[in-house]
Amino acid sequence: MDETAQKACLRKKSIAARKALLPAEKQRLDHAVLERFTALEQYRDAKTLLCYVSSEIEVDTREILRQALCAGKTVAVPRCIPGTREMEFHIIRSLAELSPGAFGILEPSPEALLCTDFAHALCIVPALCFDRQGFRIGYGKGYYDRFLSRFSGETVGLIYENDLYPTVPRGMFDRCVELLLTPQRTLQTKPRI
Repeated sequence: MDETAQKACLRKKSIAARKALLPAEKQRLDHAVLERFTALEQYRDAKTLLCYVSSEIEVDTREILRQALCAGKTVAVPRCIPGTREMEFHIIRSLAELSPGAFGILEPSPEALLCTDFAHALCIVPALCFDRQGFRIGYGKGYYDRFLSRFSGETVGLIYENDLYPTVPRGMFDRCVELLLTPQRTLQTKPRI
C-alpha cells in the first residue's frame, strides 16, 4: 500500500472511530484532555494561544478557547484564505465573533485583527491521528503544514488514545508536535528547549 493509500485508510479509520463515540463518552474524554492541557507549563507560560475551532468529531477546543480568553491570553484562530492553501490567524475576544467559513468550520472575520507576533505562542495542531513521535495525519489539505513550516513556537496535539499509532506515514517536510495529549497521558515527543 502506498503512502497516499495508507493515509486515506488511517483517516477513514479515525473518522469512523470518532463518529462511533457516544456523546457522554466524548464529553468525558474531552474534559480529561482539557484538564491535562490547562495544567501544562507550556500553556501557563504562553502569552498567545493559536487554536483551531474543533469540529464535531475532534477533541473539543471551545472550552480551551474560553478558558484562555478568561485567563487574559491573546487568542487567535485560523482563517483559510480563499483561493489558496494558506491560512492566517486572527485575534478574537469571544467565540461569538466566529462564523462558518471554509469547509463549514467556524472562523474569524477577515476584518478581525491579524495575529503576527508569535513570540511566546503555543499552537494547538489538529489531526485525525498522530504517531508517538508527534507526526500527524491531517485532513489532507496542507494548511497547517504550510503554517508550521514558518512557525518556530511550541506545538501540541490533542488526540483520543485510539488515534495514537506507533508510526504514521510522513513526508520530508512534515513537522512533529512537541507534545501530545490524550485523555490518559501526556507525551513529550522531543525535549523542550
